[in-house]
Amino acid sequence: MTRIEAKFKALANEGRKAFVSYIMAGDPNFDTSLAIVRGLPAAGVDVIELGLPFTDPMADGPTIQLAGQRALVSGMTLKKTLDLARAFRKGDNITPIVLMGYYNPIYSHGVNKFLEDAEDAGIDGLIVVDLPPEEDNELCIPAQIQGLNFIRLATPTTDEKRLPRVLKNTSGFVYYVSITGITGAAEADVAYVAPEVAKIKSATKLPIIVGFGINTPEKSQAIASVADGVVVGSAIVSKIADGESVDEVLNFVKSLADGAHNA
Repeated sequence: MTRIEAKFKALANEGRKAFVSYIMAGDPNFDTSLAIVRGLPAAGVDVIELGLPFTDPMADGPTIQLAGQRALVSGMTLKKTLDLARAFRKGDNITPIVLMGYYNPIYSHGVNKFLEDAEDAGIDGLIVVDLPPEEDNELCIPAQIQGLNFIRLATPTTDEKRLPRVLKNTSGFVYYVSITGITGAAEADVAYVAPEVAKIKSATKLPIIVGFGINTPEKSQAIASVADGVVVGSAIVSKIADGESVDEVLNFVKSLADGAHNA
C-alpha cells in the first residue's frame, strides 16, 4: 500500500474529506518553498502536490506559469525538486507527495532513472498532464511497477465513452478538473461538480478529488461536500507571489484545509 492509498483509507475510516495543496517546487526559491512544504502537514494538508517547474506549462494558467518561471530563474531543476522532496522526507515519512508536471523533463532525465530517483526521494505518485492514456506504456505502467501511483485527470469533457480509458490504469485517486480550461481561470460550481463526481464514482472505487477554481474556505467546504476532497493550487501560489511570509501562506492553507475537513 502506498502512502497515498494509506492516507485515503485512514480518511475514509475517520469519515473525513481530504485536503490536497499544490506548491510549485522552488517558488520563489528552494529554501522558502521547502519551509512552506514542511509546514503543510501541520496546516492540515493530507496530500502534498509538488509542482515540477517546466518552460512550457500548457495546462497552467498565469499564476502557476509565473510560479514556474520564478522557480526556474531561482535555479530549480528536476533534480533539485527531488532534493526538496528528499529534504522534506527527513522529517516526515507519512504525508504523501504527488509530483505534478510535464513529461519532457522526465523523458530528458530518463524514465527508468527518474522512477528510481523519485522513489528514493520519497515521491508517492505522479500526475503528468501531457501523457494521455494511449501513452500508458511510456510512464504510467513503469511507474506503477516501480510502486508509484499514477493519477489521471478527468474533466467536464470526459464523456462516458472516454471515462473507462481514463480510469483503466489510474491509481491512488482520480483528479477531477472542475472547469474547462486552464488553472485559476474560473470558480468551481458545486451544482455542476456534484453530478460529474457521481458519474465518476459509479465507474471506480478510487477517491475523487476535485481541483481548479477553489479559492476560499467556503468553496473548499462546498466542493468537498460532494467529493472525497479538494485540491487548491493557484489561490495558494498567489499568496506566495504576493510576497506573503511562510506563516501567512500556511495560515491561509489552514483555513482552506479546515473548510474541506468541515464538509
